[in-house]
Amino acid sequence: MTMTPERRGAINLGRVNDLGRVYAGNPSADAADPAAAVNWQHTHERKGFFTDTSICIGCKACEVACKEWNQNPQDGDFELLGSSYDNTGSLGANTWRHVAFIEQDGERIEQARESGRQLVNLGMPTVRPPEGPAAAVAKQYASDTDTTMPDTPEFRWLMSSDVCKHCTYAGCLDVCPTGALYRTEFGTVVVQADVCNGCGTCVAGCPFGVIERRDDGTVQTKAQRDDHVNEFEQEIPNRGTANKCTLCYDRLVVGEQPACAKTCPTTSIKFGDRAEMVAQAKARVKQLHEQGLTEARLYGANELDGVGGTGSVFLLLDEPETYGLPPDPRVPTKDLPQMFKHAVVAAAGMLGAVALAFLGGRK
Repeated sequence: MTMTPERRGAINLGRVNDLGRVYAGNPSADAADPAAAVNWQHTHERKGFFTDTSICIGCKACEVACKEWNQNPQDGDFELLGSSYDNTGSLGANTWRHVAFIEQDGERIEQARESGRQLVNLGMPTVRPPEGPAAAVAKQYASDTDTTMPDTPEFRWLMSSDVCKHCTYAGCLDVCPTGALYRTEFGTVVVQADVCNGCGTCVAGCPFGVIERRDDGTVQTKAQRDDHVNEFEQEIPNRGTANKCTLCYDRLVVGEQPACAKTCPTTSIKFGDRAEMVAQAKARVKQLHEQGLTEARLYGANELDGVGGTGSVFLLLDEPETYGLPPDPRVPTKDLPQMFKHAVVAAAGMLGAVALAFLGGRK
């Protein structure tokens, strides 16, 4: 997405990098409102996703909608991977939404339920209905949506639509040397392709492996590139620059919801104010626990984790590692202030040692 010069100038002038003030005090103080934490003045609530994997059917409609709306290039050759019934494999520069397929037998299901029983009490809040004239329509829609989990004690598919987490403390934003990444008024993190120089620093700064350069050299080996045959002529926009989910920023500014959430046929992907998404997620976990499905747990809702909580919250039916997610994500720049302190102490110690040696040599 390319910003107008006027819009880009306003963003860069108003933006202050997260690094340097995030960990100075209470790391969770601004977790609910990271845009305000970086001095971006706005009147919007922080937006985010709640992805309920328990009702995902793996249709990949979200993947298609994301590609079509954002005009992302083809990713792969439409053939199934050898590891699962999937053809994209993971998130990347061209795939901003990815639906994973994971098979589990009865033994693994029981292990997941046992690990769920060991989790601490989440403290479930009540969920308020939406206000305004749409309240009755929303309530009727919710009552008509079947969210009953199938009883599958012997075998099940875990299907999960993954996306950029839009972290409260974003490592990719912290390390970007050009200011190409910025925090929007909705609390999301977006890349300006016309400012990105393709250095790839942000790729290493993301603890989730989400952001990637749109360049075959970072995705495939040379041998794979030589053998790759693309049956379709396609334009590759923003080649060589970093790319990831924008949470459909161009749709948000005109009051529309992201394409993936609007397309999802089972309401597995929900979109709204992040605080409301977390409340709905906790209520859904409570509902599943009451049904005996103790494997249900939340991911990204903890504001005290290594990224201060994420804008994209997930309900998982197994441990995060099962879905390819880090169990304790941590922004790489979190340790920098402490490292700087140790460096200063070490430098002072070295200077002291040199001074003592010099003074001792004069005697």
